[in-house]
Parts: sequence; C-alpha cells; structure tokens
Amino acid sequence: MGSGESGGSPPSGMWDVRYAEAELAYGDAPNDFLAAQAGRLPGSGRALALAEGQGRNAVWLATRGLEVTAVDQSAVGLARAEALAATRGVALHTLVADLAHHDLGTGCWDVIVSIWAHMPPAVRRPLHRAVVAALRPGGLFVLEAYTPAQVGRGTGGPPDPSLCMTLAGLREELAGLEVLHGVERERQVHEGRYHQGPSAVVKVLARAPGGVSDLTGPG
Repeated sequence: MGSGESGGSPPSGMWDVRYAEAELAYGDAPNDFLAAQAGRLPGSGRALALAEGQGRNAVWLATRGLEVTAVDQSAVGLARAEALAATRGVALHTLVADLAHHDLGTGCWDVIVSIWAHMPPAVRRPLHRAVVAALRPGGLFVLEAYTPAQVGRGTGGPPDPSLCMTLAGLREELAGLEVLHGVERERQVHEGRYHQGPSAVVKVLARAPGGVSDLTGPG
C-alpha cells in the first residue's frame, strides 16, 4: 500500500506475502513526485501516509522533520517500515488499519500523502472526502496513482481499472481543496521490483484553504 497498490483490495494476506519478501517490494527511496515537493513541505508538523506499506515515503518525510504516522492494513509491511526508520535514525508512528473504516480526524494533519493507494471507489471516495476534512488550513495533499490506461501494461498497478484514478475524478473527490498541480501523463516509474517501466499516471498536489501561498513549483 502506498508503496504498492493496496488499501481495501486485495485482502491484506496478499500484501503480507509480498512485504515479507527479502527485497523491499518498491525500494527504499521516496516516490519521485513526492520527493519533488520537498520545497513546499513544512519543516515541522504532522504528516499522515496512507496505505504506506513498507514505509519508504513515510520515512523520507520523517527525515525532513515531520512527525509521521504510516497507516496500512499489513502489519508485515509496517514492521518493515519501522525497521527502515530505524536504519535512517528517525521515529515513525505506525498504525495497522483498514482505510475503509479508519477515522483520519478533523483539521489535524499538515501533510497527507497517498502514493499508489489504489482501492475500490466505494472506499476511495469517502476516504478522499475524509482527507479534505482532515487537513489543517494550508495543509498539503500529495497523490500519485495509476490511471485506467495503465491496466494491462505489466509495469505496475492493479489489474482492475476501477481501482485506478483519473484527474477529473480526483477533482470531484477532493472538492474543497485547491488543486495546485494536477496532471495525467506517461512517465517512467522505477521503484523496486514491482514498479518498472513506462506508466500511465495521475499526479495531484492540493492544498486546504487558509494557508500561505508560495512560489515553489510542483516538480
């Protein structure tokens, strides 16, 4: 999750098996789009990483001074996240939870990250509404996901197009946030064993109202 493509579907047992493999499934480096937001992210505050799997993005956020909570349905994945955090010398909060039922809170996060967090629409839509409510004023939401055009390529992502996302759909689901950057594009993704090659993706950087604007580009 987060480093893969779980979050409500398929069941956690599949992810437990993948995350128990010797090699980190999606590597130990942060997602490219997330890393490109370094200049926009606050140097302190609370961050939430959704469907975070083995923790590469959450650990990167922690190295930047944020207090990070990584949520995933796989306890095996989060154990690897804790181990990765230890090797980087940072603290990481982990929480085993199903995002279909987990309460994100209200106005309590400075940053929320969703990287390859693919899930059924019946879970994703209310989750994204919860993201809008959970951000503090000026808080940032960073998302990258596969689009339906990715299905069948064999370079990563879920096999079911309903689990994928589109920019138009995300604009609706994230109503209430200001989309600072939103694009569907083709790009090379190289993240561990399971994300390798040309990919059809959607990227969104969005901000909750009430924050101070900046001039840093989205990357």
